[in-house]
Amino acid sequence: MVGLRYARCEHETPAEKLRMTFALIDTAERMLRQRLRRENPDISPGDLEDRVAAWYAKRPGAEFGDGVGVPAAWPRR
Repeated sequence: MVGLRYARCEHETPAEKLRMTFALIDTAERMLRQRLRRENPDISPGDLEDRVAAWYAKRPGAEFGDGVGVPAAWPRR
């Protein structure tokens, strides 16, 4: 079934792939908010927004971005 899903992706336009990416980001953020509310039932809306913003700033597991390889200084000299 997984191979079928990937085969279908090959025929999607770049715009469709981008819309899918944004939908996945939206879903991930909603899941993060649910987890934060579950772990902190009394969290205020402002604190929740601060925690979400902090997560985006730190990105646990992707502190140096999503690319493969060794981080390098930019601009390169």
